Amino acid sequence: MRGFGNNKSKNKRIKGIQSKINKEEIIEKALQYHSNGDIAKASKYYQFFINQGFKDHRVFLNCAEILKDLGRLKEAEIWIRRAIELKPDYELAYNNLGNILSSKNNFKEAEICFRKVITLNPDLTKAYVNLSNLPYSKVNNFWQKKLFSESFLKNKSKNDQLNIYFARANILHKKSNYKESARCLKLANQLKILLYPSNSEAIISKSELLLLESDKLDFVRQKETNYPQNIFIVGMPRSGTTLLESIISMNHKVIDLGEINILERSFNKWKENKMIIDLADLYMQTINKKIQPNITTNKWLYNYQYAGIISKQIPNSKIIHCYRNPLDNILSIYRANFAKGNEYSSSLIDCAKVYLNQEAVMSKYKKRFKKKIYDLNYNLLVTNPEKEIKSLISWLGWEWEDQYLSPHLNPRSVSTASNVQVRSPINSKSIDGWKNYKEMLEPAIKVITQNKNQDFKY
Repeated sequence: MRGFGNNKSKNKRIKGIQSKINKEEIIEKALQYHSNGDIAKASKYYQFFINQGFKDHRVFLNCAEILKDLGRLKEAEIWIRRAIELKPDYELAYNNLGNILSSKNNFKEAEICFRKVITLNPDLTKAYVNLSNLPYSKVNNFWQKKLFSESFLKNKSKNDQLNIYFARANILHKKSNYKESARCLKLANQLKILLYPSNSEAIISKSELLLLESDKLDFVRQKETNYPQNIFIVGMPRSGTTLLESIISMNHKVIDLGEINILERSFNKWKENKMIIDLADLYMQTINKKIQPNITTNKWLYNYQYAGIISKQIPNSKIIHCYRNPLDNILSIYRANFAKGNEYSSSLIDCAKVYLNQEAVMSKYKKRFKKKIYDLNYNLLVTNPEKEIKSLISWLGWEWEDQYLSPHLNPRSVSTASNVQVRSPINSKSIDGWKNYKEMLEPAIKVITQNKNQDFKY
């Protein structure tokens, strides 16, 4: 999918789609593929629909979401606004536009969008969560009164209820009412784990299997100079990886690939092809479809599971492992209300287990590939940024520039849960925040302190 509405492809027929199919049949097929997760086929139908000159707000909305997931936020915003032009009272479009604007650091307009959603549909709970995550204005907070009203939870689905509790927890946290925030967090995550069971066992099992698989592989022998510098930022969610990527991408030669699972897709293709083609070549082919970079950063966090494979198979690769105080990390994960792929985040015990497994696996990789992996302690980074950033830049082999100390000025788009925090100058406000939630965190504390390899005192 190169972009919706491309004039060059306007007269081309997509294989398997007959021109005689009417507008509604095309939409139905596209939406069906989209809901089933077959984005490639859905995209073809959307493209065909648009190329026929048809217009539909649902198609424009979904096209925007696909573009957003690909990191093409400017294009995504254009299509969202087209959806709104067709349907001015389209609350989902305003909600999604707010998310895009927030990713682009336009918090004021994002807030306007989310308030518009609530005006159009006071029961769309996603908008309350999105507002609660913003540095929202304190003027005319009618939506907070609605959110905290006793009647708001009545006749709501479990999904809506968990959104309400997460939104309440965020607001209470900002007001330093940690006891009530903890109560809401528990209720939110209890509901969430019933709907989306934890995937901790699958993540831990995969880590162990890939560790064994990496041991069987040989080092590739290609010259490092044939490849650009490939930097992999790994670690747990909410461990400072977004801040790190903002620091590194202040270098104008860096292309940040974002949080897209490119390496794993290349690895699976490599296995399917029985390793005939080099994994490094497959990976670079995927990247070079769009760009010819000098340096790339890949922030798919669970690449820590592939650290051994990266070290052996991707020439000129460097891995930066971000880590922080385990309880600060676990609290941040528990508060984040992640989407798919992080279902363990709703269990404090499972958060602790995944954290410990990640630490154990990375410890083994660091012993085997000392020169390839850099340790970045988030607490040290935010308390003494100049020292830590200079050390990192030196390890990368780059020349020092003062701009690395001002990542909040980085104009890049940020689509992760850290998009608000990363827009502020480096600070240590989040250090030891877990102490405000100590009672709630007792299950995680028990798991962490019972682990002999984790030196943790509180």
